[in-house]
Amino acid sequence: MKVILCGYHWTGCKALEMLLDRGYRVFVYTHKMKNAVADLEGLCRKRGVEYSLDKISVQNMPFSPDIICSVYYRYMIAQEVITVVKGKIFNLHPALLPKYRGCSSLTWAMIMGEKECGYTFHYVDEGCDTGKIIVQNKIKIEDFDTQLTLYNRVMFESMHFFLEAFDKVIEGYPGIEQTGEASYYKRGCPMDGKITDNMNEQLKERLIRAMIYPPYPMAEYKGQEVDTWINYKKLESKD
Repeated sequence: MKVILCGYHWTGCKALEMLLDRGYRVFVYTHKMKNAVADLEGLCRKRGVEYSLDKISVQNMPFSPDIICSVYYRYMIAQEVITVVKGKIFNLHPALLPKYRGCSSLTWAMIMGEKECGYTFHYVDEGCDTGKIIVQNKIKIEDFDTQLTLYNRVMFESMHFFLEAFDKVIEGYPGIEQTGEASYYKRGCPMDGKITDNMNEQLKERLIRAMIYPPYPMAEYKGQEVDTWINYKKLESKD
């Protein structure tokens, strides 16, 4: 079977290993590593897998794939690519779609005070995270979670179901329409990462935890980085 993997980060690396373990021919589209994330480009080199740092397009595909998998890929995939693979293309999104489409979905779920989040494997269509659901599971957001712990829990759990989603797409599973209230967040730091005095105490505390994801910047209060609620209160008391 010929597979194209559009991926990045730890989950992209794990997806590649799973596909190679099945003996598939895989070509990878990825991004240059930054911010100390797991290096999918480097893994491709180690495993002798062909890859590209260019955005996927019909013009630069190395072969006609049986399926395309998108795992933490940072580009929207064009309709002509979806058409070439006859709709057998799916994506992993760290949210309970249709809520929190777009970027920073787990961060926003924490900030907005959600009690649970999760992940959705869904078909890719012309919209942003709007395709039919293949696999979707919930995960509790703990009061002590930071963005780092929540992201790791969601992504590690989701990859247990990667091959299940893959097989369903290959078998022609039609998917389930997304239902319920939808929300979308564009790329960029939520609330600019800044704590303001007009926020209530609960929102301030959630924002602090939701911004903990080294080496990205932490939440900021009046120009100073804040890593815990206790340290925020110390800064506040100095005003």
